[in-house]
Parts: sequence; structure tokens; C-alpha cells
Amino acid sequence: MKKILILSCILMQLSCSMALAATKAEADKLYGKEHYREAAECYQTILKQQGEAAEIYYNLGNCYYKLDEIPQAVLNYERASLLDPGDADIRANLALARGKTIDKVVPPSEMFFVTWWRDMTRCMSIDAWMTLGIVAFVLMLAGLLMYMFLTSLALRKCGFYGAVAMLVLTLVANLSAISQHADQVHRSTAIIMAPAVTVKSSPSQTSTDLFLIHEGSKVVILDATMRDWMEVQFEEGKQGWVPVSALEVI
Repeated sequence: MKKILILSCILMQLSCSMALAATKAEADKLYGKEHYREAAECYQTILKQQGEAAEIYYNLGNCYYKLDEIPQAVLNYERASLLDPGDADIRANLALARGKTIDKVVPPSEMFFVTWWRDMTRCMSIDAWMTLGIVAFVLMLAGLLMYMFLTSLALRKCGFYGAVAMLVLTLVANLSAISQHADQVHRSTAIIMAPAVTVKSSPSQTSTDLFLIHEGSKVVILDATMRDWMEVQFEEGKQGWVPVSALEVI
């Protein structure tokens, strides 16, 4: 009886996997036939069924780009980049989509090591960093064993310095994976989806108008405690309040 139950569970899982794969294949087929709206709906269904996946967000972004719905394209490319920041195709298409937005901003300058660290942590996905961390840890242990048990001075030196290098690499890989995981769990950025939004000085329609921002712009969420308003910071450093309905969290 137990064997029958286990076999039934396995068959159900296989059938579900085949159904989901067929759904993606159908979405790809629709995209290939230039039925971008139908393909986008199909990709959205896959996301609801399977959960987040960089490839699906990327394909969904391509659909919206073809439909000239730039805010949606930017949003989905950003979500794909969040899950797989090292993918060159995602970065390239995101740059193309952002190039079509109205607001062209120049981010404020920052210390070079901050930029270097951020770029380095995003050069690979979490899975790649975790794999690298495990491999580096194993090599570190191998180096320590060489240092402790070999009699040759040259080999012991190689083991020692190799272990130190692998320790550093292990730490970098783990910190990079932790940083990416934090970005994915604590979504602190959003995309302006409304065609044009007047940024306010406080969370009220009667407050002072600060400036106008357009669809597709990326913002950092500073305060999300209000029900209908969010305080955000724009890439050039300006801050203000916008209605929650005007943006969507990445």
C-alpha cells in the first residue's frame, strides 16, 4: 500500500512538471508567433503556478517590451535581474527598456569601493555564489590538511597560503550570497507605473508639490508604513511621497 502511495505521488509530480513545462513551451510558441499579449498572460500564469523565476520574468519583460509597455518591461527585467544579476542578456535588455523612459537621471557619485562591492556581488546568482563558497571551503580544508600532515616544506607552504586564499574566497562568496538573499527577501525598490506622478512633500494630496516623475523610473522605498502613501528616494537623490497606487514593488 505504501509503495502504491509513493508511486502515485511520483506520478503526480511528474505530470505536474510536464504540464508546467508544456505551459512554458506554449508561451514560447506564442512569443515566436508574435502573439505577445497571449504569451505575456501565459508567462504570468507560470509565475503564479511555479513561483518566481528569472527566465520567466525575462521572457515576460520581452513581451511587454514588444508591446511597447515600457514600465511593465522595466519592472519584469528588474525582477529578473534581482534573481539573476549576473545574466548579461537581462542587464542589456533592462538598459534598452530604461533608455525608453522619459526621465533620464544621473545617479549621485559614490565611493569607488561601494560600487566595486555591489558590482562584484551581482556578477553571479545566489546559487553560483553558494556553489563557489562550498568548493572554496572544501579546498580550504584540503589546504589545511596539506599544511598539517605533509612533510615537504614547499607543499606545506602551498597548503597554508592556499587555505588562506580559499578562506577569503569562502567569506566573499557567503557575504555575496547573503547580500543577494537580503535584496530578494526585503524588496526595497519599486518602479513608477503611472504615466506621471506629482511627488509630494508629505503624505497628503494637499501638501506641497515637489516635482514630477514619469513611468518607468526606479525608486528606493524609505517609508512604507502609511496605508496609501510611500516615501521614496529617486536615483538622483531627491526624496518625496507618492501614492502607493502609482508604483509597484520589484
